[in-house]
Amino acid sequence: MQFFERHEGGERAVLLHVVSRQQSRAEDLDEFRELVDSAGAEILGECLASREAPDPRLYIGKGKAEELADLVKNTEADLVVVNAQLSPSQERNLEAVLQCRVLDRTGLILDIFSQRARSHEGKLQVELAQLKHLSTRLVRGWTHLERQRGGSIGLRGPGETQLEMDRRLIHDRIKQLQERIAKVRRQRQEGRKTRQKSEVPLVSLVGYTNAGKSTLFNALTEAGTFAANQLFATLDTTLRRLEFAPGEPMVLADTVGFIRHLPHELVTAFRSTLEETLEADLLIHVVDAASPERDRQMTDVEVVLKEIGADTLPRLTVMNKIDQLEDRAPEISHNEAGEIDRVWMSAQSGLGMDLLRQALGERLRPTRTTINLFLPASLGGLRARWLNEGAIVAEKWQDDEMHDEFVQPGWQLTLSLTQARWAQWRKHHPELEACLAAPA
Repeated sequence: MQFFERHEGGERAVLLHVVSRQQSRAEDLDEFRELVDSAGAEILGECLASREAPDPRLYIGKGKAEELADLVKNTEADLVVVNAQLSPSQERNLEAVLQCRVLDRTGLILDIFSQRARSHEGKLQVELAQLKHLSTRLVRGWTHLERQRGGSIGLRGPGETQLEMDRRLIHDRIKQLQERIAKVRRQRQEGRKTRQKSEVPLVSLVGYTNAGKSTLFNALTEAGTFAANQLFATLDTTLRRLEFAPGEPMVLADTVGFIRHLPHELVTAFRSTLEETLEADLLIHVVDAASPERDRQMTDVEVVLKEIGADTLPRLTVMNKIDQLEDRAPEISHNEAGEIDRVWMSAQSGLGMDLLRQALGERLRPTRTTINLFLPASLGGLRARWLNEGAIVAEKWQDDEMHDEFVQPGWQLTLSLTQARWAQWRKHHPELEACLAAPA
């Protein structure tokens, strides 16, 4: 089903970039070019416009629109990509003037996501975002019905009915997708419950797109996740279990990269995926240390983290790609509280990888509590399990031969466990309460 009568090409593009006093010309333009290139379009020309406020009808002025139309005609482009979010009416009005397809920034990013989504969940989320975006742009979608027999008399009613039918079909599909994504979300929640019971910490990689998250993920896990020097190379969240230190496991999540002005439809659609970020015990914010825009990119990531409610989670910043910087050696820096908060390294070359593992060990190793108890011989099975966990710090056997009066034989133990783990032992073995009260 085709909603719009537009040219089928769409690979030869002219770019429209609007700047103002608050926004420098080069701030967004390079990234905009990368986005268009990532979508697979051939850039034939660029048009720069300067406006303090968008025109409500065409977004740009009439004169600039005519200049852009000439550029489209001379380059024989079949697509104009605008580095801004257009209203449906602005998009339609520009198409009428330019006589070609017009795609705004949101539509461009949605197109890239539709190309890159590989998992079932990722495809569902992208389709949901696309349909929500499309639902606002159905006006004038069925003009071909009025032209089937050379006129519009007698055909206005069916055209209008068809448009309403399309809206209803999209609404029904959106509802169906939301139900499927909710089912996947419930499955994720069950997986999280299992991890939480086993006390395996969850670490989530976040950062600006193309900062090197997937490369770092592969370096830590040897997972072979696709990584490339392009925007949104990886969309689907990948989870892998690994040990950040001998005998100390963790689950690492590689999530979708963030970008400036990330479309709200995508933030909403990918909320179930981003919950891996919300549930994380630690966020690793991966930063492209070699990028001239790194400070702005870090700020943009903070904006998205705040939008999804993850801005208060514990954070470890990884300044990646130091191999592209001069005279920058791997190092660890601490905050005012003496806690490791930043690691300078290179995931590609492996520089500083040992420092990252050291930082993970310090940040993830939970606070342990010391428990002294007397374990009678009848409960020797618990001692064996504690030995397997490495929880016994010290032990001493005692029986009636060691005392003048009879003492029940057993072990005087000193345990080292996390408070959560000790609470689990007490919950499943109420007899431990008497062991705590037993005299040494």
